[in-house]
Amino acid sequence: MFILVTIAVYFGALMLVSYLTSRKGSGNDAFFRANKSSKWYIVAIAMIGTSISGVTFVSVPGMVRALDMTYLQMVFGFFFGYLVIAYILLPLYYRLNLTTIYGYLEQRFGPKSYKTGAWFFLISKIVGAAARLYLVAFILQKLVFDAWGVPFAITVIGIILVIWLYSHKSGIKTIIWTDLLQSILFLTALVLIIWQIARQLDFSFGEMVTAIAQSPNSRIFLFDDWASTQNFFKQFFSGMFITIVMTGLDQDMMQKNLTIRSLKDAQKNVLSYGFAFVPINLLFLSLGVLLLIYASHNNIVLPEVSDNILPFLASEYLGPIVLGVFSIGIVAAAFSSADSALTALTTSFCVDILNMKAVYQDKEQEKRDVATRRWVHVGISALFVLIILLIEAIGSDSIITAIYKLASYTYGPLLGLYLFGLYSKVKPIDRYVPYVAIASPVLCFVIEFSMMQLFGYRVGYELLLMNGLFTGLGLWMVSKRPAVEKLLR
Repeated sequence: MFILVTIAVYFGALMLVSYLTSRKGSGNDAFFRANKSSKWYIVAIAMIGTSISGVTFVSVPGMVRALDMTYLQMVFGFFFGYLVIAYILLPLYYRLNLTTIYGYLEQRFGPKSYKTGAWFFLISKIVGAAARLYLVAFILQKLVFDAWGVPFAITVIGIILVIWLYSHKSGIKTIIWTDLLQSILFLTALVLIIWQIARQLDFSFGEMVTAIAQSPNSRIFLFDDWASTQNFFKQFFSGMFITIVMTGLDQDMMQKNLTIRSLKDAQKNVLSYGFAFVPINLLFLSLGVLLLIYASHNNIVLPEVSDNILPFLASEYLGPIVLGVFSIGIVAAAFSSADSALTALTTSFCVDILNMKAVYQDKEQEKRDVATRRWVHVGISALFVLIILLIEAIGSDSIITAIYKLASYTYGPLLGLYLFGLYSKVKPIDRYVPYVAIASPVLCFVIEFSMMQLFGYRVGYELLLMNGLFTGLGLWMVSKRPAVEKLLR
């Protein structure tokens, strides 16, 4: 009951923020771009919540048991990816005054390339965001709603309904402020959980740091095993390119940036929250080590699935304070990711597929488009529910690994399209671009399967780079050159 009341109060706070932010505008300009009036430091804090989802809250501490703290190698690569976003991609987006970032593809390659980029984003984002939200819905189901006899499908529908209620009027204008609140809440929850566990272990701050540092699970770097997916160079460069594609080439992540009035302030925003990822993920990994120490001290048999370690200990052993704080933290982290994704998907579908605008001269057309946008928002919300229920039927041991694997296949063509557009001067024949974008991940799947079967080599996150490379080669092969055009006729 305590958890349920806490979550209800939290939802009430989100609805209040929605009411306050939507009073002065609920048109497409507010929904898509927040009227280009956001403050960079507000967006920077909100972006932390968007980037670190409920999956991070349980998967990153859980992965310490099998992978130690080697995930931090990828996090170091994240920051260098943010440098690329700040100084290469953002200047491009601001120069073109884009509402969605895929408008660049239309100007560089043509309309079919533009639609291809948008559809790859829509498919990859809705599946990835649903996977993130699934984990939180599953945890809330086990902690609260199973005891009330509420079916999982009703839990999922209720969560999506709440997100729709506070986001459907003003979209990104509301989301920036709700995500600000949620970022503060889940970071506070993270610190409080660490403090409570250290307190139960009778550790002072210094003793806690020493225990984490001396744990066999505190290993960060792995240089010697080239076959391992945790090798430093694989992790670092994969982290760098994953950030470029999952943030810089992702409408969800970039939409908040594009609400900031000036390029200089947008760059401050990206560098600020990009830098914050290292200490925040270090805290999550440190929590994972503390959970293993706690289980060892108390002879607790942990669940086989790593994602279940923190929820299991929080609900069964760490007491009501930790359980309450954990519930608030994971809901805040999940909602800040899901609400942003829902808004970005609606924006991309309306602008990129239905050709809507942010600013209108014809007020009657604006009214019709706003009405259509609201129905699109409802449709995407319903699709979220269906995908989450499908994931529940399939299941997954580690959601975060599955998300990164999905990104390697779906964001690879986007990486290839943008790199080819930025660093080559030739122009592909637009009508062939969709075929190249589809063929590249198919070829990558064949190679990944063959490498495992023939050599026992497990392809890791370098799959993203391979996918982008194949896309780039394919674009070059169908570029406008006399010999190529003659062959393709």
